[in-house]
Amino acid sequence: MNEGYSTVAMNQREGDYVPIRDAENVQLGMFDKPLPCFGCGIGWFSLLLGFVFPLMWYFSAILYFGKYYNKDPRERSGLAACAIAAIVFTIAAVIALLVYLL
Repeated sequence: MNEGYSTVAMNQREGDYVPIRDAENVQLGMFDKPLPCFGCGIGWFSLLLGFVFPLMWYFSAILYFGKYYNKDPRERSGLAACAIAAIVFTIAAVIALLVYLL
């Protein structure tokens, strides 16, 4: 039997297993809620929206460097992708500006 589930009759509904909350592992049920922004998270949503509005990449980069992902580790990859996109966009903008001015 799996340790994380209870088979006690009062915890069952129509034969389904019910997860047990663990006192030692408080994060066991912490991430059961879906991510914001249509379930894909702030980071990935900002990455997609950044192609239309590039300032969103900078907003997400600030969240990434401010360690926003400590609240929800599932956000880390999307925020990191936005930080990389912000750096690439900045380098491309500086090169384009230099080419235009010279």
